[in-house]
Amino acid sequence: MKKVVLLFSIFAVLATQAHAQKKKSSYKGGSYGVENYNTALGIRLNPWLAGFTIKHFIAGPHAIEGLVSTNFSQRTNVTFTGLYEYHWNVGMQGLNMYGGGGVHVGIYDRFDYWRDKYDHKGNGNYVTPGLDGIIGIEYTFKKIPLNISADLKPYVQFVGPTNHLDQEIGGVSARFAF
Repeated sequence: MKKVVLLFSIFAVLATQAHAQKKKSSYKGGSYGVENYNTALGIRLNPWLAGFTIKHFIAGPHAIEGLVSTNFSQRTNVTFTGLYEYHWNVGMQGLNMYGGGGVHVGIYDRFDYWRDKYDHKGNGNYVTPGLDGIIGIEYTFKKIPLNISADLKPYVQFVGPTNHLDQEIGGVSARFAF
């Protein structure tokens, strides 16, 4: 599982290097532009989860974000998430709100997350797809290439016992913006 996360991380870094042209963050006609970076790569944390995040603006205020996360106590579990996000400025240069949605695929150890099935079907992993929503706020510093954000990310899974708002509902991220 660690090899999968490492491989995905390396692929994400290489894919973004091809588009590493920084957008200008300038005052445009009475409002600040939301595209104050092109791509950002970093970490996402909450009390139960740790993971990698990569966000890339595709056009204007439209961005896509990829997340790979795992649980601190059950390191054999991993979730891959893809999100579309729409950004809008909240009146201060570098400060944006965003909202959107997407999908995820989780790979979980049956013993850790679904004990009833573990007792009846034995050990092993199961895969579950799901839908995600996201709403958050982010700030990109002017003088240093740092983007920080805090968000709520409710989700619904289609298989397994965690088909409700759970550990992945919120998080904070710190990203290197380029």
